[in-house]
Amino acid sequence: MQNKLFDIRLPLEGHLDLTYRCNNNCLHCWLRIPPTDPEQNRELSFDEIKRIVDEARALGTRRWSISGGEPMLRPDFAEIFDYITSKAVSYTINTNGTLITPELAQLLKRKGTKMVALYGATKETYDHVTRHPGGFEKVMQGFRYLKEAGAGFIVQLIPMKANWHEWDKMEELARSLSAHWRVGAPWLYLSSCQNSESNDEILRQRLDPRDVVELDKPDLSYEESHAHGCGYTEGDGRLFASCIAGRRDFHIDPYGGMTFCSFLKEPSMRYDLRKGTVREGWEEFIPSLANREFDSQEHKENCGSCDLRKDCRWCAVYGWLEHGRFSAPVEHLCDVARENRRFKDAWQVNHRRYFKIAGITIRVESDLPIDDTTFHSKFASFRVDGPGEDTVTIRHHFGMPDLKGQNLGTELYRKAPWAISRQNGSWIYLGISPQADDPSLHRVATFTADHTKARIYNDEVREESWRKGDLHSLTMFPSDQILVARLLADREGCYLHSAGAIINGAGILFVGHSEAGKSTTTNFLIEAGEKGAMEVEILCDDRNIVRRHGDNWQVYGTWSHGDVPLVSSADAPLRAICFIEQAQENTITHLTDRKEILRRLLACLIRPFLTAEWWEKTLDLLEPMAQQVPCYVMRFDKSGAIVTEIEKVVATVNPLQSSSIPS
Repeated sequence: MQNKLFDIRLPLEGHLDLTYRCNNNCLHCWLRIPPTDPEQNRELSFDEIKRIVDEARALGTRRWSISGGEPMLRPDFAEIFDYITSKAVSYTINTNGTLITPELAQLLKRKGTKMVALYGATKETYDHVTRHPGGFEKVMQGFRYLKEAGAGFIVQLIPMKANWHEWDKMEELARSLSAHWRVGAPWLYLSSCQNSESNDEILRQRLDPRDVVELDKPDLSYEESHAHGCGYTEGDGRLFASCIAGRRDFHIDPYGGMTFCSFLKEPSMRYDLRKGTVREGWEEFIPSLANREFDSQEHKENCGSCDLRKDCRWCAVYGWLEHGRFSAPVEHLCDVARENRRFKDAWQVNHRRYFKIAGITIRVESDLPIDDTTFHSKFASFRVDGPGEDTVTIRHHFGMPDLKGQNLGTELYRKAPWAISRQNGSWIYLGISPQADDPSLHRVATFTADHTKARIYNDEVREESWRKGDLHSLTMFPSDQILVARLLADREGCYLHSAGAIINGAGILFVGHSEAGKSTTTNFLIEAGEKGAMEVEILCDDRNIVRRHGDNWQVYGTWSHGDVPLVSSADAPLRAICFIEQAQENTITHLTDRKEILRRLLACLIRPFLTAEWWEKTLDLLEPMAQQVPCYVMRFDKSGAIVTEIEKVVATVNPLQSSSIPS
């Protein structure tokens, strides 16, 4: 019976190599065969490819990746491409670009991702790497054909020793060719046929481990939330179990061999589609590989017990390519892992900070360094040393993504400076200009459905602000409330326009809008504390947070202050809410009308971008707050005499024993 682990697997994406033949003969290539090699007679026919694509579509495959070798070497490439892309929602194609014609460029206008490899910035370097005289002129012509046809493309830079001396020029050339470019795999795999001559050439082209890490920096926040990524093993001889369980894609080689990974070339690990169906390969053969055991002892003595395992890019497939054994370590990757560890250690010191507000830890990460002057000094009391039980992550990037032609989902809100969309459960925030005819964006942010992970892309103006420092928000938004208020709704919490203080151990909120006297009240409390009339700790004079913990209520300070810059990350049991009004008298009156209390709370509620879901959760919070927390109307003048009345309220509501709610 099939393992339940695989019951809900869906083959959402297929990877198809049309041929391993290539008109280039690159120094670093691990699977190339000559253009006229007899192996072409074994390649899948167009009819066989159509049958495979149709079978995969029936199982749910909607995306295809087309590669090689050089896929355009096939004389029937245009027909194959047209058929595959007509049966797909999206596609990716990898090509060296030297065989692109005006006709093919027109075909490639079809919406999808086109990646064209670039091996050098000059004719001399490119032709040396590819061992293809005239290759540089041909790929430049291919780029021109794509541009003339209006077929957008990504330039993929391939790094190695032979072109490393002009890497900066390669990046410059890529930027001149397209708005989109990326770096290909920064470390090289050995020959798929384990040819010693080819392997010697590949080894000579491998970059220094430090350069590998510089090109492909580890993403700590991603790794920390995806502990069992590609290459992870169960710690025994079942080296592919976790990888297969997490896959939603498959690979087919030019000869109809199907498996779960494009690097897996060992014949017994591939299913022959000429003798079976895609369904059998996906539902029976690939799951059977998960329980196949290899040399567990070698694995345990090396990679399986290594302290650097979480920093390493090792995979059993790479072990096979390197040494012909799936359990074998890859010494080059050991060196890269050590560099990865050094990079991560430095990143945590120079690119990551933690701040805690209302029991929520916010981890801030940035492509640019973070130091003690990056954020305003008001954040100092909220700074913590590491993650907590409830941690959200903000990652700052500098440089705006190109969203042209991208599907951003359903737009839910548009009012400068924000336009907000939702797509597949994720949120997309666009920083828009107040000028209706200005299409430029100054910021793009993407959030997970629960807003616990964010990537924020900042323009050049915000980059300059970051470098200058003294930032007043962690998100670089006008206010961090845009994020935190949404987080609070899922945690039985909310912001209130209020001055907050801990008075003789009791949390007291003085709730009111601008000009109601929140800062004035705060100054009265500061003066009373200095005189010793009361023990007073100011939380914030303008905005504070309330959270419910079971039957108890807790008030927390924030860094969103008004005229009084004094803030605190402290918290205390919420013992009273005073709705403040400036008057000619100094009185505090107990308020018992729950509808009136709810009305006043709603009027002073700080709202993020509204959704029905947020409203429902917040109303479910405010109604019991109005019933359970003692509320008062506080009328006062500028004399400070109200402090005496505040003392009386504190004495009334503050029990001998305080709540034991954790911070």
